[in-house]
Amino acid sequence: MVGGFTLAGAGERTADSVIEVVGEITGMSCGNGRGVFKKECVDLVRRIALLKHLLEEIRDSGPLDVLPSESSSSTTSLLWWNDLVVALQASKRLLAVACCYSSGDSSDEAAEKISFQFQCVMWKLEKALGNIPYDRFDISEEVQEQVVLARSQLKRATERYGSMNSRNFFHALSQPLEKEVSITNHEVKAKANHVPDTIDSECHDADQMMNKLERRFSSVSSEVCPSDDVVAEGQENSAIKSMAEIKKPDVLIIPADFLCPISLELMRDPVIVATGQTYERSYIQRWIDCGNVTCPKTQQKLEHLTLTPNYVLRSLISQWCTMHNIEQPIGLANGKIKKSDGSFRDVSGDVVAIEALVRKLSSRSVEERRAAVAEIRSLSKRSTDNRIIIADAGAIPVLVNLLTTDDVMTQEHAVTAILNLSIYENNKGLIMLAGAIPSIVQILRAGSMEARENAAATLFSLSLLDENKIIIGASGAIPALVDLLQNGSTRGRKDAATALFNLCIYMGNKGRAVRAGIISALLKMLTDSRNCMVDEALTILSVLASNPEAKIAIVKASTIPVLIVLLRTGLPRNKENAAAILLSLCKRDTENLACISRLGAVIPLTELTKSGTERAKRKATSLLEHLRKLPQLQQV
Repeated sequence: MVGGFTLAGAGERTADSVIEVVGEITGMSCGNGRGVFKKECVDLVRRIALLKHLLEEIRDSGPLDVLPSESSSSTTSLLWWNDLVVALQASKRLLAVACCYSSGDSSDEAAEKISFQFQCVMWKLEKALGNIPYDRFDISEEVQEQVVLARSQLKRATERYGSMNSRNFFHALSQPLEKEVSITNHEVKAKANHVPDTIDSECHDADQMMNKLERRFSSVSSEVCPSDDVVAEGQENSAIKSMAEIKKPDVLIIPADFLCPISLELMRDPVIVATGQTYERSYIQRWIDCGNVTCPKTQQKLEHLTLTPNYVLRSLISQWCTMHNIEQPIGLANGKIKKSDGSFRDVSGDVVAIEALVRKLSSRSVEERRAAVAEIRSLSKRSTDNRIIIADAGAIPVLVNLLTTDDVMTQEHAVTAILNLSIYENNKGLIMLAGAIPSIVQILRAGSMEARENAAATLFSLSLLDENKIIIGASGAIPALVDLLQNGSTRGRKDAATALFNLCIYMGNKGRAVRAGIISALLKMLTDSRNCMVDEALTILSVLASNPEAKIAIVKASTIPVLIVLLRTGLPRNKENAAAILLSLCKRDTENLACISRLGAVIPLTELTKSGTERAKRKATSLLEHLRKLPQLQQV
């Protein structure tokens, strides 16, 4: 249950008791003194404080629809709570030690262990917050924004602590600090039908921990179709391992040679650097792109930056995964790609053809480059296999370079090929690593209309990863998207609307959108007699309305009368979003409440409580409650 609920695991913590833990954490005097970890403590406390309102709304939402049962899906549905409780308890224990730790207390090793613990705690919190099932609770949009902010802060802080290139990071996730900075080891006592999905104290060494990580490898092809050029394909959902399998006493240890020395993850695309060491391609590429010219493992200077595929190791990893019945990372292995049924498809012929095409992308002939990129575009549209092969052949950095070409057709083909490639989840990171965003934004500003449409769709696809929302928002993309929303073709406006909606989920981008003039553009869409983009305009406004800057702009643009009309005459989905926007505008604002009262909102809101969607009923009921209290509020 939630509210007065009991959950298996996490010490059977209720929401109230976890709120108390948060209160105890925020009450710690970490800002006093000159402790070694003063800044880390203050930052962690500030981020945890953002979660108080979330926990209060969870407590007030009533019981869960699904309670623990023997089904794996029900069990999994409660793991987010267990993860969050464990992370908060770990934070409290760590802060109790770190707040009063000084440089003279112990050895440098002890300080290093505390530093690792900060990284681990923030990693746990960020992962736990990413799994909250908002649809089960009536969580306000304001609170959801706070959680998104907390997650982004935790993620950046974790990355600042280091690039996870030490086994100590994963080891520290499960190990308590040693006696000189003693923290009581915490064990989650789970019921028999509840198997925590967290990386916790059940694992006693890094190899076991890596095994738990690896057991959760899943390959979900998150294919969306923001553009007509993209052909969506079925998603492959990996089944959750059974409880019996996870609790096997004989832990399978992944051979150390199969783990990337930087990420400590099972390698999908191992490559050899000049020193002879092998790394996962995406991680060593990031290392090199950051300006490093040494081998991370040996610290020797790299004589060249060529990355040579390690086909032998890739084959050994594939054989080992097959032998131990472990889900393999999707990718090429000896010219073969694993299919959804577990069998392998020989794509060696496709690999040869695509590698030849990729070489032609660097041709001196404009015509040859144009023909090659057009073929890459066509192939990347057809299947996930092609997207994997094209990326594996090293096409992405070359395609990014072609985004700045003067040849209009080549540019259109290049940005559309990148869009198609981005549908495959693993390619999103490679596109970001290749530095594609500035060039995509430039196309969005000054490219042909088709190129601008597909640039907007690409930004949407890439922004599906939360960390990319921040990067894209800071790149200058939002003003260019607002311009396309106002002046683009029908398809371009829809692509811009989709991208803007997704980017504005991150709170820091809402102000950017308002300053770029998005409110006037959305109001024009709401009042367009053709009604072709009312849904999109309302959806974006519903995301923006809780932002103070946006709220002022929405009211100033005289949007409230238009929303009242939609409450009366709109489609069910329109009425729902109109009610949600009005509720955000009227919370703690008697002037706006009085305005909707004068405009006759009570009657359509009352109708909505009877015949609207479930969400519309909740919003309308809440608004009516605020309106009933209006006379009292006006007297204050």
